[in-house]
Amino acid sequence: MNTYDVAVIGSGPGGYVAAIRCAQLGMKTAIIEKYNTLGGTCLNVGCIPSKALLDSSHHYEDAVKHFEEHGIEISGDIKANLAKMIERKQAVVDQTCAGVKFLMDKNKIDVYHGLGSFKDATHIMITGDDSSEEIEAKNTIIATGSKPASFPFIKLDKERVITSTEALKLKEIPKHLIIIGGGVIGLELGQVYKRLGAEVSVVEYMDRICAGMDKAVSKELQKVLKKQKMKFHTSHKVTNVETKGNEVIVTAENKKGEAVEFKGDYCLVSVGRRPYTDGLGLENAGVKVNERGQVETNNHLQTNLSNIYAIGDVVKGAMLAHKAEEEGVFVAETIAGQKPHINYNLIPGVIYTWPEVASVGKTEEQLKEAGVNYKAGSFPMRALGRSRASMDLDGFVKVLADANTDEILGVHMVGARAADMIAEAVTAMEFRASAEDVSRMSHAHPTFTEAIKEAALAATGDRALHS
Repeated sequence: MNTYDVAVIGSGPGGYVAAIRCAQLGMKTAIIEKYNTLGGTCLNVGCIPSKALLDSSHHYEDAVKHFEEHGIEISGDIKANLAKMIERKQAVVDQTCAGVKFLMDKNKIDVYHGLGSFKDATHIMITGDDSSEEIEAKNTIIATGSKPASFPFIKLDKERVITSTEALKLKEIPKHLIIIGGGVIGLELGQVYKRLGAEVSVVEYMDRICAGMDKAVSKELQKVLKKQKMKFHTSHKVTNVETKGNEVIVTAENKKGEAVEFKGDYCLVSVGRRPYTDGLGLENAGVKVNERGQVETNNHLQTNLSNIYAIGDVVKGAMLAHKAEEEGVFVAETIAGQKPHINYNLIPGVIYTWPEVASVGKTEEQLKEAGVNYKAGSFPMRALGRSRASMDLDGFVKVLADANTDEILGVHMVGARAADMIAEAVTAMEFRASAEDVSRMSHAHPTFTEAIKEAALAATGDRALHS
């Protein structure tokens, strides 16, 4: 029986990063992956493939709608080849997963393929297609991630009523894609197929999309996506989904209690994700889970057993790949006796639609609810020379700062390259910068990040220079 200092169950961003850091710190490490490829949901059927399709569809939309204005003339019809887009997406996935395998080999981490299941607190059974073996681990990190959630009355046939996994490999462009849920995943995939010619209808239970984000951001994104011809039906409670041949019928109640029907050829169920612990044998080790199915942990991400830890989507908090990575490093360094820290308030959230959406820190609604005396400064992207040059005029940057100390409490943005721009806000807030600090930093011209400087100026006494 092979014995390890640390065994990691799950090879997503949290798991494989945890394994690398453990190995770097001198621990003999194993990683166990249920599927044939490493990388988990993010690399195989999540972040990476969805961004590949978003980029391909964005190029197509630019060619159809914007090339001529840029002085680029194309003779003949421009056609979207979905099969080729899916093929390219898979190539990106394969390359990325191969990169993780390379990192495992480089760091001398033993890789096991099969279902990892606790026999007890220090022994793990690994069951493959035609074999099984047992390993011993002084410490174990649970990094098994999440799966798409659904409602009990919805039958996911994975052909017409689908999850994000199937939406990444459709054989045809939908005529009418009905999306249940106005969150990140639904909006991103909805925009992919809208660009390619599908009619897209989003049915959302809350009164706005992306309800967890700053209200001004949610309102702006919905306005922009409406301009792109996506349809939104907020304050609608889905009550039934049925298929009749190639037709999907979604029934919902509007806020007046009236029944409303939506008919399409595909329905994407995008109502969040649930922690995935199926087959893990937590009961054999005595690991506790809460009523939401999440593995319970303390501030050190330890379970009720001191040698078993859990990270990522399987524990409480935002289900984000980069949050899982931070937790993976945190646990590895904790096991090694170091004193790491994570500031969960400074883990950014991003939506990769176009324009992109990014956010870090507190929203205005959260500050109001907490009774914090704050000030706000906003700056529109259309006032930037860089935005006009690239024809990316939608969106804004908003900076929230403490009214007394001027410390930045939150930054929220909609606009081109917001996913990259948010790192400046995270850096500033990590070092507890004031809005005036950022406003006095030199920002290269012309860039999109000038909007952050201008919003900071606006937050320090309505001093924005270009609005």
